[in-house]
This record gives sequence, C-alpha cells and structure tokens, in this order.
Amino acid sequence: MKFAGQAKSLLASFDPNLAVSTIVSGKFRRYHHLTVMQQLLWTRLVLLNLRDSFLVLVGFFQSLIMLMIWRPDVVFTKGGYVCLPVGLAARLLRIPLVIHDSDAHPGLTNRILAKWATAIATGAPLAYYSYPKSISRYVGIPIADGFHKFTAQERALARQQWGINRDRKLIVITGGGLGAKLINDAVAEALTDLMKLGTVVLVAGAAQYDELRALTPSDDERFQLHAFVSSGMAELLGAADVVLTRAGATTILELAALEMPTILIPNGKLTGGHQLKNAAVYAEADAVKILNEQAIADDPHLLVETVADIFDSPEQAVEMAKRFRKFSRPHAAQDMADIILGAIK
Repeated sequence: MKFAGQAKSLLASFDPNLAVSTIVSGKFRRYHHLTVMQQLLWTRLVLLNLRDSFLVLVGFFQSLIMLMIWRPDVVFTKGGYVCLPVGLAARLLRIPLVIHDSDAHPGLTNRILAKWATAIATGAPLAYYSYPKSISRYVGIPIADGFHKFTAQERALARQQWGINRDRKLIVITGGGLGAKLINDAVAEALTDLMKLGTVVLVAGAAQYDELRALTPSDDERFQLHAFVSSGMAELLGAADVVLTRAGATTILELAALEMPTILIPNGKLTGGHQLKNAAVYAEADAVKILNEQAIADDPHLLVETVADIFDSPEQAVEMAKRFRKFSRPHAAQDMADIILGAIK
C-alpha cells in the first residue's frame, strides 16, 4: 500500500481528478550476477517467488473484474511486474493492448505481453529488441519539459538557485531515488580530489545520508550532500558540467535531452543486466563514458580520472554530448499518445 499511496500522490501532482485504482501483484526475482543453480538454492528467494506467483493470480482476477466493469477501449502497460495481470486480463477480454518498453533489455512482463500486443513502443532504437517490427515503433521515453539543453542564462540561474559558485565546474553525482551505496562510498573516498576539479553535489539517497553526513564536510561551498531531490532536479542536472549516474532508462534520456556530458555507472546485478544493456546502447555510439561499479569500488580515484579526462578535453566532451542528444525524443509523449489512440478499434 506504500507504493499505491506514492502512485496516487504522483498522479495527483499532474491531475488531482485522475482516478487511481490498485491491484496486488508480485514479481519474479532473478539476479544477473547469480547462476540459476545459486538462485534455486536460495530458499528465501524461491519462497518469495512462489508467494508472488499467487499474488499475480489474485491480481489477474482483480484486473479482470475491473476491466469487465470499465470496458476500456484500450489498455496501456509500461512493463513493470504489476502490468502482467492487467495485460493478461486485457488479452482474455480481447481489449487492444499497447505496451511501452523503456529498457534496451525487454523485461519478462513485456516479453510475455508482446505476444498479444496491438502495438509496441520502445525507449531505444528497434535494433535492440526482438519485437515484431510491423507493430513496433521507436518513440523514446516521455520526460518532463524541464529537461532540455540549457542556455548560459538558464545555467547561471540554476546555479544561483542551488547556491553553487558560477566560476567553478559542477559535478553532479546521483545513484537514483534510493541512492547507490557503492557509488556513495567511492565518492566519499575520492571527495577531496573531486573537489579540486569542481563543486560536487551528491544525491545520496535517504538510507546512507546520515552516515555520509558524518564523513563529508558540511561547511565547504565546494560540496553539497542531499538525501533526495523532490523538485528542481532538471535545474540541478542542467547546471552541471558532468553528471555521474546509474543507467536507468529514463534518467539516461533526461540527460540526453540536456545534452549533458555523462558518465554511466550501471548496476550489473539487476534483472537481466538491463542497466548494462542500457548503457551499451549509448556507449556504442560514443555518446557517454562507462565506469564499472566494481572497478570504482576497488579504486575510487577512477572517478577523479574520468571526470578530469572530460574537463581536460572540452571539445571532445561537447561532441560526445551532441551525439548523446541525438537519442533525445522531445515528442515522445505525443507519439505515445498517438499510438495508444490508434490502437482503439
């Protein structure tokens, strides 16, 4: 119910009149860094997967009842595990189904639902998917309007809002909404040298904030520590000279829209290695730099060296960011809406 409350709050921020209904569901836990046998021998993991299989069944019947009552003209799913029972119910009721896949690695839910989809939209170029090309379209990922290439005036205003020295380079580091301990620890270890290169803003996540607060300076204008940024993230990222982040699909395309020199540190342990595959799409185009998370754990000063390389080669950094921006799809939301409406019989 915690996540249901968060969803309602988020949607209400866009449209307070938008109705939100919830179902139960469960996910099939798989870990990229473990073998199949290791996962089968992990008793707690097996029990959780069995429990969640039952939750999917419950969610399917909940979805079936809701859709029978509502009789929608089309169902749109985004690929998370909660979409599986909804998509299966739509299939049973012969309701047109449209799916969107943000990651370059199709998730299990989308691989199942793709068999019955009326239309499929993707966040990365179609070459990275095995979906039927006849019903698939590369649209990118809808992002907020605030993510665009900043003018010099917008950068200056954003730095003023965040209390950042306009005359120093700005390095923004974030591990996502929940933070990333490995990245946080590496930054704390290398912070003195990073601050020699520019002002460092670390968005660390709430779980490790207190620990990092005790380890890092609180009265040095060259460093800011935040547990979470609920508003103004576009301005913070747009004001940066380089951003270090995980390889979540939406974050990547937000940075592409900003035309931002970017260093990706993908989480290699997530299901299907999808962040590794996300990062590979842009690395192949020489549009970002990639750091291995275990490598920076072993040698945190790799962070310093990689940032210094970008600052020491400004022309190359600009060209890299331009290549990155080619992946931006500013009309993704409208294109997605057109696909959904076009699927209605």
